[in-house]
Amino acid sequence: MAHPITGISSMATRRALGELTERYAASTGKPVSIEAIGGVDAARRVRAGEPFDLVVLADDVIAKLEAEGHVLAGTAVGFVRSAMALAVKAGARRPDIGDGEAVKAALMTARSIGYSTGPSGTHLVEILKTWGLDPAGDAPRLVQARPGVPVAALVAGGDAEIGVQQLSEFLGEAGIAIVGLAPPPVQSVTTFSIGVGAGSTRVEEARALIAFLNGPEAAETKRRFGMEPAQA
Repeated sequence: MAHPITGISSMATRRALGELTERYAASTGKPVSIEAIGGVDAARRVRAGEPFDLVVLADDVIAKLEAEGHVLAGTAVGFVRSAMALAVKAGARRPDIGDGEAVKAALMTARSIGYSTGPSGTHLVEILKTWGLDPAGDAPRLVQARPGVPVAALVAGGDAEIGVQQLSEFLGEAGIAIVGLAPPPVQSVTTFSIGVGAGSTRVEEARALIAFLNGPEAAETKRRFGMEPAQA
């Protein structure tokens, strides 16, 4: 069997990447193996010099990795845009999230709030700080998922009354009910980009795969998994 094209990604894009790379392998005969882990750990491993052919992470992280020489200069392009959503445990009352004030009321009165180590979690923490909640001082109420653990697991398990994360992370997860997309100012749409790892020995093959992943036929798959194509 041919040696696969390798990659690493954060958890948010794992389902779309899984389906698209399977389709690519079936049509070209070139297998692809992309490992999905927490974004913080993925970036750490790339910086440590692991030779991935593809790196798929939040746009700002990819930009830093490219500037540091860990992603091949000129290869990074947008992959998907991912919006934030709120979820509660299946069967629980769904709070009103019709506008920013409604979301504020729901979060400020929630027994516990689950959030991620990724871009959505960083944004949420900044919003909560403006409302007077401090991740350190309010630790019992603010529950951060461990890297690689979906916020949905906290919600389904009862560790968080409300969870906030990318919609793509909630879709298909058991034991939760998606309330809807977060409105402004809670909403923050993250762009995830894809680039060729600086240590890749299969640069042209990696470029061909990126072109496929951003091709017009990939758009429907991205939308089905709760994201929008980043390329116009």
